[in-house]
Amino acid sequence: MFLDALWVGVAIAAPVGPIGLLVIQRTLRHGRMLGLATGLGAALADALYGAVGAFGVTSAIRALHSLRVPLALAGGAFLLWLAWRTWRGAQPGQAAQVAERPGLAGAFVGTLLLTLSNPATIFAFAAVFGALGARADAAAPGSAWTMIAGVAAGSALWWLVLASAVDALRRHFDLRALRLVNRVSALALAAFALWQWLGLVRA
Repeated sequence: MFLDALWVGVAIAAPVGPIGLLVIQRTLRHGRMLGLATGLGAALADALYGAVGAFGVTSAIRALHSLRVPLALAGGAFLLWLAWRTWRGAQPGQAAQVAERPGLAGAFVGTLLLTLSNPATIFAFAAVFGALGARADAAAPGSAWTMIAGVAAGSALWWLVLASAVDALRRHFDLRALRLVNRVSALALAAFALWQWLGLVRA
């Protein structure tokens, strides 16, 4: 059960999205520890949503669904702010900002809130944990906690691997390449924000 949940954590964290872009960009600019702190914030959010899915807390799922619009608006606004900060850091006259290093706690909390602002994650966890729960012994004590631990471990493992891999490639990126990465990341983050808002219009 732990290994099944671990793979769930990896599978949900691995697709390239705004968090993945932030981990890559921050690791390139500031090193593995800041990239890992960024990813671990998302891992904690995955664990929290995994807990809701594992315990089948219907009231929490309903509350998240009712807050879908404000959460999506807040998450999109935060992504646009991150895109603006990232784009500013890519400007030729902003070379000094490249050396500025955000705090580990700030990076952790920022991605925790950003991941929590996407309630669609909870429905993915609820569906996956429903399938896992059908195979688990319902009477087994601690089975839900085992699944939550597996999700957290899988998500954290993915961010560790990604941050370590990007950190190993840092020496091959000069300032010019770093600015290009920042510009592409900024545009992609803005696109994710607009896509999130577009989803509200379609709903």
